[in-house]
Amino acid sequence: MADLEPVWLARKAKRAAGRPRQRKPGAGRPVKLLFTERLLMVLLYDRVYVPQEFVGFLFGVDKGTVSRGVQELGLCMAGVFRIPERQVRIDPDDLVAVFVDATEQPVNRPSRRQRRSYSGKKKRHTVKHQVVVTRKRKEPGGKQKVRIKAVSKAAKGRVHDKKMYDQSRLRIAPEVPKSGDSGYQGSNLRVPRKKPRNGALSDEEKRSNRRLARERIVAEHGIGKMKIWRIAADRYRNPPRRHTVMMKNVAGLHNRMYG
Repeated sequence: MADLEPVWLARKAKRAAGRPRQRKPGAGRPVKLLFTERLLMVLLYDRVYVPQEFVGFLFGVDKGTVSRGVQELGLCMAGVFRIPERQVRIDPDDLVAVFVDATEQPVNRPSRRQRRSYSGKKKRHTVKHQVVVTRKRKEPGGKQKVRIKAVSKAAKGRVHDKKMYDQSRLRIAPEVPKSGDSGYQGSNLRVPRKKPRNGALSDEEKRSNRRLARERIVAEHGIGKMKIWRIAADRYRNPPRRHTVMMKNVAGLHNRMYG
């Protein structure tokens, strides 16, 4: 994360330059936390997602300092990770295939228009994102690694996976195979064959579905590893407008750790 500090310092200098200075640089109350301590505080908050008052108690600061750190460093991380919403680029060490899946996270019940956020699948109010995953080329004796290539904007829990895929308008090279689960029936993704009404799948169709399931599981593993960051898994308590930035940052952290 060494590339994060210059971005944070630049944002801090830009913010200070926008106001008329009343005192010399360095004057005023000394900061309690160095950049590394502030970053550790934010990563701890994202990892365990406990109340900000408790995190502030651990680091000897108030809740406002934690809140500002989460917001400011969240924007800095977004500028460093740069997880796209639509453009999917295949790196030289990636296998040439992408997997699309959706993930949902519980949210507080809205005060208005509650049905728009209610997920029939989860039976609760949620916010959801579309995630695009690729596999890296496996090194001899190593584990299979995955990368999060794109994270869509936040959508209400009621939005269907296929509708979210259609609205996202992903930019993927035509020659790259694209796969999804049965929620993407009717799209241009490769999806499992459904059993016809009053019929049955052939043995070859069943084998094809099993092969696709083995390949597609990497998307679920990638999303599962993203959710070790509890801020992306537990009921979301922060302002809804920050949810997309948060999910992209979690994807960037996943890529730094596992990709």
